[in-house]
Amino acid sequence: MTHPAPWRRFLAEFVGTALLVTAVVGSGVMATTLSPDDVGLQLLENSVATAFALGALILTFGPVSGAHLNPVVSAADWFLGRRTGSGLSARDLGGYVAAQTAGAITGSVLANLMFDLRAVGFSGKDRSAGHLWLGEVVATAGLILLIFALARSGRSPVAPAAVGAYIGAAYWFTSSTSFANPAVTVGRAFTDTFAGIAPASVPGFVAAQLAGLVVGAGLLLALYPEAGPAADQVVAGHVLTADQLGGTESS
Repeated sequence: MTHPAPWRRFLAEFVGTALLVTAVVGSGVMATTLSPDDVGLQLLENSVATAFALGALILTFGPVSGAHLNPVVSAADWFLGRRTGSGLSARDLGGYVAAQTAGAITGSVLANLMFDLRAVGFSGKDRSAGHLWLGEVVATAGLILLIFALARSGRSPVAPAAVGAYIGAAYWFTSSTSFANPAVTVGRAFTDTFAGIAPASVPGFVAAQLAGLVVGAGLLLALYPEAGPAADQVVAGHVLTADQLGGTESS
């Protein structure tokens, strides 16, 4: 058994996160076009498209990189796996976060261009408020707890459906509509559309997501004290055989 080469994993994280943000932003633009006078219906259309796209992307890229598509998931994977030698290394964590952030910005630009908008249009949608930050803490903590609980209990194969369902539901039960992802938050600042967030609001959201990471990891360690060894299975296990990789080198 072997891991894909680092550049393949970074590419998977870049492309996967780009397509995720393309789905979020693109479905938001389409929703406002199809349902211009019904914000509730717009949110429904946006959340359904995002949930299905996320599940599909985890299935697509999970065998290569684990399909984290989210810096807080990668950070949790590194932190929880440190003591057991599993999960991401510190170097890989840096590569994942860089790839995810660059991918998120690229995805926003791609969605803008697909809908004949300016390639970069910084959002003017202010999302700076304490109750929204609390929503991000809740959304992120729940996401971390879900993903690693699935890995720890040997149920990683259901992660695509479970994670997609959670994010789709969290659109509705959190005040912030559940960004729960620092890279996606940064990417969504580059589009002045339904899914956008003002650049000035990004730091508050990212800080809340990092707080959610701490809360989620703490709950996970309390509930699943031996979560560390399962880090290699997050989100979807990314260990392939050499034949499946075309004889590539181990990481």
